[in-house]
Amino acid sequence: MASTGVVREIDNLGRITLPKELRDHLSMPAKTPISIHLEGTRIILEKSSSTCYLCGSKEDVKVLNGKGICSNCVAQIKAEL
Repeated sequence: MASTGVVREIDNLGRITLPKELRDHLSMPAKTPISIHLEGTRIILEKSSSTCYLCGSKEDVKVLNGKGICSNCVAQIKAEL
């Protein structure tokens, strides 16, 4: 993972500001939904997926570990287990 050399402080409400250069580079305008998850001691921020990672559906998608998954795929996984 490349370091940007940018350091931000967490404010009193627990917020940080993502540098404009990073937001522009990743095409993340204001109000872009992001998912937040942990990998060990790292906090991972990713654009939230509005489509199912497995089938591409846009219906009833929830984000799990940074990936979108629809209710139909969840039901199929449960049936297989």
